[in-house]
Amino acid sequence: MMSPGIVPPYLLARIAAVQEGTWARAADAAQRTLTTPRDYTPGRRTRLRLSIEEPGVLTAETTPAPDREISDAQHREVLPGVRVRGEDDPATRDTAVDEAFDGLGATFDFWWDAFARDSIDGKGSSLLATVHYGRDYDNAFWNGERMVFGDGDDDVFSGFTGSLSVIAHELAHGVVEDSGGLLYRDQSGALNESIADVFGALAEQHSAGHTADEATWLIGEGIFTDAVQGKALRSLAAPGTAYDDDVLGKDPQPAHMSGYVQTRDDNGGVHINSGIPNHAFYLVATALGGHAWERAGLIWYRALTSGTLPQTADFATFACATLAAAAAEYGENSEEVDAVRAGWAGVGVIPDDAQPEP
Repeated sequence: MMSPGIVPPYLLARIAAVQEGTWARAADAAQRTLTTPRDYTPGRRTRLRLSIEEPGVLTAETTPAPDREISDAQHREVLPGVRVRGEDDPATRDTAVDEAFDGLGATFDFWWDAFARDSIDGKGSSLLATVHYGRDYDNAFWNGERMVFGDGDDDVFSGFTGSLSVIAHELAHGVVEDSGGLLYRDQSGALNESIADVFGALAEQHSAGHTADEATWLIGEGIFTDAVQGKALRSLAAPGTAYDDDVLGKDPQPAHMSGYVQTRDDNGGVHINSGIPNHAFYLVATALGGHAWERAGLIWYRALTSGTLPQTADFATFACATLAAAAAEYGENSEEVDAVRAGWAGVGVIPDDAQPEP
């Protein structure tokens, strides 16, 4: 199985097709990225947190701590590479190493603070990453046991460790896998990508302390160079608007089932069609307001980890799972159920009178 990468193959193919001009290096890098195999492997520390409670009482709490290890592939396509930083080691002055280390920590904190989940598997598994993978490698991916980051080609992509949403997106694939998995093709594959985008966005919002209204709702913001006319790889708020470049073309993601793309490419359009469930989550989160991980995110998390979601779940199946999760958590007549129903109806997945199944 090919491991999922943050940059969709249709975008890499567009870059690889450039014949001449200033992006010749990027075209070569994209072609090599497309043809480089990404083998997929299926597959405690604690800390003391101090806080001041009202009225001025110091409270101490022992919580799980991340166990991070960063390796350097030294521009080879061999994993894991040379270990360069562990949990008790100081910063290295290598930007990619230190950004990956900090990003893994912020993602760990998100999963624990939001859902009391101790790492990817909920059991304190180590967080492993490799940086400087390949030469001009235009992607980041989860291979079933570790995060892997390329440095980009410096023409189109400037590197991937600087975007927390990228790091959290890839680690979320591990959570999806641990929760039973979603077959990586067609609608179940698009759900797999969407859930990774949702939790990638939420991890970034959690780190910044942003509410749903304050958030950018972008995935991969900042990984394009200034030469690209675009903000990010994807937008949950407005799928199809993340970039619009003379060479790369326009972001092709639909936001509604009326624009669903029937294709055999990219495992049945897993990156393109993920825009539809992405936008459904955005509609739910902004309708509920506040910090999106507290209610909308919890509903998505409960649906994912319910143990009843089939690996071949389509959009409608997952929509029903989120309705059931909202009803179980907040009650059948709650505003949360109403928001979930309206969100999925708003993207054309379910009728606007759909009810939670018992």
